[in-house]
Amino acid sequence: QVQVVESGGGLVRPGGSLTLSCSASGTISSRNYMAWYRQSPGREREFVASITKQDMKTISGSVKGRFAISRGDVTNTIYLQMNRLRPEDTAIYYCKLVGGGDYWGQGTQVTVSS
Repeated sequence: QVQVVESGGGLVRPGGSLTLSCSASGTISSRNYMAWYRQSPGREREFVASITKQDMKTISGSVKGRFAISRGDVTNTIYLQMNRLRPEDTAIYYCKLVGGGDYWGQGTQVTVSS
């Protein structure tokens, strides 16, 4: 069984910064890539960023220039560095591992509000 766990969410003021963490554990045959998604109330879950094991990164246009994705020193750990946050960034942020299947975390809430 593969487990994906996110952490680091919370309340932040507009213009502030927050860093999310994601760690995957269990029997993972192949980690093709890991990614961040988010879902706001009344909206479909949307792609935010992804990173491959070769460090190839993809950032969605809505957060490009403000967010950055990176790999941690620990195997199957990634981060999402969020800067200059806006109220519209408010969402539950989910981590996904793709490798022999898609594995999702439980999500972590990010609220951007004054």
